[in-house]
Amino acid sequence: MLLERLVPEAHAWLEARHSVAYRPELADADPADLRRAVYKAQGVVLSRKAVVTREFLDFAPMLKAVARLHEGTDNTDLEACRERRVRVIQASTANLRSNAEYLLGGLLALYRRGIAESIAGQRRAAIRLGRELHGSTVGLLGLAPSAHPLAMMLQSLGAKLVGYDPAVHQTSSVWSRLNVRPVALSELVSQSDAVAVQVLYASRYQGFINDKVLAQCKPGQVWVSTTRSDFFDRPALAAALGDGRIEAALMDAAESGFASRGSPLHDCANLYLTPRLGSHTRESRGRASWYVAQRIHETLSATSPSIFDQLPSGMMGLEAGA
Repeated sequence: MLLERLVPEAHAWLEARHSVAYRPELADADPADLRRAVYKAQGVVLSRKAVVTREFLDFAPMLKAVARLHEGTDNTDLEACRERRVRVIQASTANLRSNAEYLLGGLLALYRRGIAESIAGQRRAAIRLGRELHGSTVGLLGLAPSAHPLAMMLQSLGAKLVGYDPAVHQTSSVWSRLNVRPVALSELVSQSDAVAVQVLYASRYQGFINDKVLAQCKPGQVWVSTTRSDFFDRPALAAALGDGRIEAALMDAAESGFASRGSPLHDCANLYLTPRLGSHTRESRGRASWYVAQRIHETLSATSPSIFDQLPSGMMGLEAGA
């Protein structure tokens, strides 16, 4: 059962091997409706919002695989899936380049905002004095996989890179492999002309970017982010956008209500939000669709020994790739 559309070729390939039902209306349906629909399903491709809990699995006794076309496991009880021997499939690496290009495009757009205004229809937009990435210091906040191609793209444009990740020690070899100078978070914020945020979010990072962090901003910074908006403390971000510490910010993963009426960010004209566009390219959707289709077929077609017995122990509940 598919709640999200695969590319036509992958859909047809899967349909030639299994009975496939496309049910996009369940993506935003009441959870009870989804639970009723999965009773006979052996494999499901879920939307980003769909939550997999023990109760969900109780209603899906035949389920062997849960798949998503995107990264993030906040909505999946991995332990429950391991116990039920349900394979969790994520096409997370399918979106690496598309997310990296989104962040690069965001930086370029914020550096040269006059272009975006003209594209938006202001044919007589005011001439703005732009900036160049060449020679700029860009801070990579987080080493999520998309940071790797982003680092190469920025270096090819002549940017200087510094980096910080709360889960990666400064002595890790990954920094030297990416040619990124590891620094403390306070140094990254105080030295960077632009900050690109791609942290692998976890609940412990809620409000991580707060008043204390943003107090150290180099004035006139621009920020781009594909990390969940809960990573930012709303009042602190609003204050930084309002007093010029952050000249402009572009975010691709804002949660519901992040900048709606009543939020301190509601009236911030220099905050730009996009609806998760980073991972939405033809190419990334194709890679994700084929990866998910092939892994579902592999799982449903597995005979003894079990597909789980062929996976490393750490992969029985979760598999991510492209």
